[in-house]
Amino acid sequence: MEKRESSNKRVYFGVFMIVIGVLWIMERLNLIPDFWNDILISWQMLLIGIGVFSLIGGNKTTGTVLIVIGGFFLMPEMMSIPYELKRIGWPLLIILIGVVLLVTHFGKHNTPREQPTFDPGRAYGINYFDEFVMFGGREVYIDSKSFVGGKTTSVFGGAEYDLRQAQLSPNGAVVDCVSIFGGCSFKVPPDWTIKNEVTAVFGAFTDKRGSSINHIVSDPSKTLIIKGFAAFGGVEVKYM
Repeated sequence: MEKRESSNKRVYFGVFMIVIGVLWIMERLNLIPDFWNDILISWQMLLIGIGVFSLIGGNKTTGTVLIVIGGFFLMPEMMSIPYELKRIGWPLLIILIGVVLLVTHFGKHNTPREQPTFDPGRAYGINYFDEFVMFGGREVYIDSKSFVGGKTTSVFGGAEYDLRQAQLSPNGAVVDCVSIFGGCSFKVPPDWTIKNEVTAVFGAFTDKRGSSINHIVSDPSKTLIIKGFAAFGGVEVKYM
């Protein structure tokens, strides 16, 4: 099931890249009117495209927020906005993002969720975390004796999780991370096996433990799965 989902994401991303390439060629050949050219070839439309790709990939919150931001800044290019509305533009954008976060949050509680190694309906305390960072930074120290994973979202910000004193649950752990114009890093013991399932668009996943420890012997019984989505940001694993 996980392999099929990963394959579907690659197909969707391939279609996304083809559409971008076709539009770029049409722009170079002057096949697109100037008005639509300025709209289609813009950073706002790029955000909307990444948002659509995020929605298809299952990241509803991230995708919706990106579409809202891209559409908000694209509207002045498509129509004349009265001065009175321009004055309250930023507050409206903040309200829209807040509404999206609330709707997606309560929507998740009303629909069943699947997690491979733990039941998200139970209260795990320090064994499970759910963090959201926006326009800021956060450092979290976890010393759980049965760590099962969690979720973290970084938008224009960063989060760092120190797991060096934590112990994984018998079934391992799964962390779902989303980084948009931000970063997320994990400090882990050198013998943990890290499985990368992060989809990166203009971003990266890096494991820097090799640069700080010469001999790393991974233990397959201690597996941490890191999955999610990174756009204009990155996910990093390190020891120091």
